[in-house]
Formats: sequence, C-alpha cells, structure tokens
Amino acid sequence: MDDQRAVSVSKFLSRHLRHQPELIGLTLDAQGWVPIDDLLRATARQGFALTRGELEHVVAANDKQRFAVDGDRIRASQGHSVPVELGLPPAEPPAYLYHGTVGRALARIRAEGLRPMDRHHVHLSPDRGTATRVGARRGRPVVLSVDAGAMNRAGHVFHVSANGVWLTDAVPPAFLRLRD
Repeated sequence: MDDQRAVSVSKFLSRHLRHQPELIGLTLDAQGWVPIDDLLRATARQGFALTRGELEHVVAANDKQRFAVDGDRIRASQGHSVPVELGLPPAEPPAYLYHGTVGRALARIRAEGLRPMDRHHVHLSPDRGTATRVGARRGRPVVLSVDAGAMNRAGHVFHVSANGVWLTDAVPPAFLRLRD
C-alpha cells in the first residue's frame, strides 16, 4: 500500500470511527467498537473498498496508533465527537504534559484554558516533539506545557489511551505555561 492510500484510509477511518459512523451505516457500541466485517462491508457500500489486509496495515503502521483492534472489532483510540465511553481507568500523569496549538488560538486559551471543543476530552502529549507535530497540522506550532502533576493533586482526573495520548476534561489557564 502506498503512502497516499494509507493516509486516505486513515482519514476515512478516523471520520467514521470517531465522528460520523452513521454516514456509512455503522453503529458503534457504547465503547466505540464496531465489528471489522461490518466496517469492511460499509466501506464497500460507500465505494471505498478496503481489504482486511489494507485495514491491518493502516492500524499497524499508523504513526499515532489512532486505532485499536480487539479480536474481530476495531475502534478509534480517542478523539470521538460521538457518544462513547472508552472505559479507560484514571491514571496518574507525569509531572508535565504538552499541548500543541497555533498562535491564533493563544488568546482564547489564555482566557479559557484548554477545552475539549467538539470532542470528549482535551488531548495532551507526553513529550514536546509530539505536541509540536500536533500543532503543526494547523500552522506554525506553539507548545504549551501543562502542569499535570499539580492538576492531578487538585483533583483533576487523567486517563491515558492505548496509544499514549493523555486525556482530561479540561485544563484551566492556571495550569498552562507557554513553551518556546
């Protein structure tokens, strides 16, 4: 599978496993899982035929490990805008986590903190490099440092997804620092 096809498949899967499963006739269970065979039939009905081998390649090769497979089921690891309960237990975060954004968002973030927007959680990275890559998707990246240890001590709950993305409901401005 060439890189262009892998990106196309990954974007298709992200859209339908995180945001709009109904557009291709899928119904996610309460934890976001869908049978792989149902997914493959749905992609074919949409004219986006996908083989099981291609699916397995995209799941295994995705640099962010956006998808999880459990037996004959698949789901997005996080980032849903549709109602799902991923069942991730609370986890103690490292002292600092990072969030990649762009300069045009800083005024709002400084005033309101980080909010999940149309997702269930705020996504945080365990390292500056990952946060930089996340921010770069929308322009020149700005990396914010999150005092996750202090947030945790203050009672904020964190979860970590299978692919290492840290999740929390929101990050108040007091716990954010601009990293250059």
